[in-house]
Amino acid sequence: MKSFLETSFNLEGKVVLLTGAGGHLVGEMSRGLAKAGMKIVCCDNNIEAAQTVVNDITQNGGTAIAVKVDVRSVTDLQNALSEAIKHYGQLDCVLNGAGGNAPTPFLEIAVEEWNSIIEVQLTGTMLSCQVYGKYMVERGSGSIINISSASSGPPLSKAFAYSVAKSGVKNLTQNLAREWGTTGVRVNALRPGFFPTEWSMKNFITPEREAAILGHTGMKRYGKPSELVGAVMWLFSDAAGFVTGAEIAVDGGFTAMTI
Repeated sequence: MKSFLETSFNLEGKVVLLTGAGGHLVGEMSRGLAKAGMKIVCCDNNIEAAQTVVNDITQNGGTAIAVKVDVRSVTDLQNALSEAIKHYGQLDCVLNGAGGNAPTPFLEIAVEEWNSIIEVQLTGTMLSCQVYGKYMVERGSGSIINISSASSGPPLSKAFAYSVAKSGVKNLTQNLAREWGTTGVRVNALRPGFFPTEWSMKNFITPEREAAILGHTGMKRYGKPSELVGAVMWLFSDAAGFVTGAEIAVDGGFTAMTI
């Protein structure tokens, strides 16, 4: 039994690159994947935040490097690929988690704010899939996870550009799964429910909104970042070998609720 589990879900020695790795959720995923034996490339536009995650990983016996990456820059993305290959010899998996949001009322959204969110959330995911997907297709294997959202459809209130971007991420994921279905490269999306950060609690979560969120969540609580790790491990493992184009909800039952 142990041998079967180790064979099916084994991630030991695989190399994974994560964008947005200095953040609340992707940082925790990076730590969890390192505990599973993966070699981690922590990419973030905030290199200090990425390095903090790397320090946590290495102090606990894991293997990781930090690379400064603005996902809107093809040059930065290509440099991170070069760093992964230089340090680890290959790249097996990618998680696209860089993002941004704003609670601006729709009639007050400046085009600069709109473009900034779309560029990081959607265009950055597209560029990452181009750069790393090309490498994986040529290599004949790989697994990409894009971060979708409960806002990918139906959209959530107060997150207009974010919701548009996440619906695009879901569509892009399905398109690439179809496009690369015979190449050995799988592309899936993770759909987290509510895992609020300090920023989102301050900018998005009023007492009334919290009551609405928890009332629409079957488990009646927020998620803990560590609860995303298992789904990511599964999607990166051989156990998910026939899974592509899927949007996997980890949301405490949020998408199962109506009235």
